Amino acid sequence: MTNMVARTLSVLQLFAAQKRPLSSADIASMLDIAASSCHDVVSVLEARGYLYKSRRRACWYPTRRLFEVAESIAVNDPVMVRMLSPLRQLRHAVDESVLLSKIDGLQAMYLLALEPSHQLRYLADVGDRVRSLHAASAGKALLGSLHDAALNEFLESTQLTRFTPLTITSASVLREDIAMGNARGWFLNAEESEPSLTTLSSRLRWQMATYIVTIAGPTARLQPNLAAACQLLTGLCRQLDDGLSRP
Repeated sequence: MTNMVARTLSVLQLFAAQKRPLSSADIASMLDIAASSCHDVVSVLEARGYLYKSRRRACWYPTRRLFEVAESIAVNDPVMVRMLSPLRQLRHAVDESVLLSKIDGLQAMYLLALEPSHQLRYLADVGDRVRSLHAASAGKALLGSLHDAALNEFLESTQLTRFTPLTITSASVLREDIAMGNARGWFLNAEESEPSLTTLSSRLRWQMATYIVTIAGPTARLQPNLAAACQLLTGLCRQLDDGLSRP
């Protein structure tokens, strides 16, 4: 059953990537799965109304049912109902990428990615995890939410890989940087994960869960407005924070 679910999601993601009708042979070849497995997935999706057969070479393409189901789910997402409008206002104010992620242990998943008006931009894909915790501002915000024992375990067991000349690779220096972020209410990645990229992150608590809001953009654009961006970011997180169940 797990493999069937994984293959079904892979088929849908393949249509999103290819943006064209695909035959069973196309799908099986691109996903490197058996023709019988591909047939099973396509047959179920067609029977449920998620795929239709086009006239060209017996190819399939998704119907709008998937979009309509996803839209119905998205508009009723309680996190988005609460946070989407304020996050859009933040994006409009800073005109940089604004990202929302949710902490789950030592991972954080991106739930929302809002684009700026600029062509040169930074965006993460919704559903991806925050990578390089020691170098990303969202990663530092996550580490700053941990109890001392959990943070110590992370620092003792994780190799702090250098991504740029500015990446912090010393556990003691990273600990000080995280403590500073907790004290001021925001965390900084100044070209530590990627050259020419600056990101700011701050946490908030809502309904027993911890979220991270991140502003990301080219250093040349964001650095001159850093103070104002930090003020807007921390103000938004204070506005959304319900003040309950802090770790």
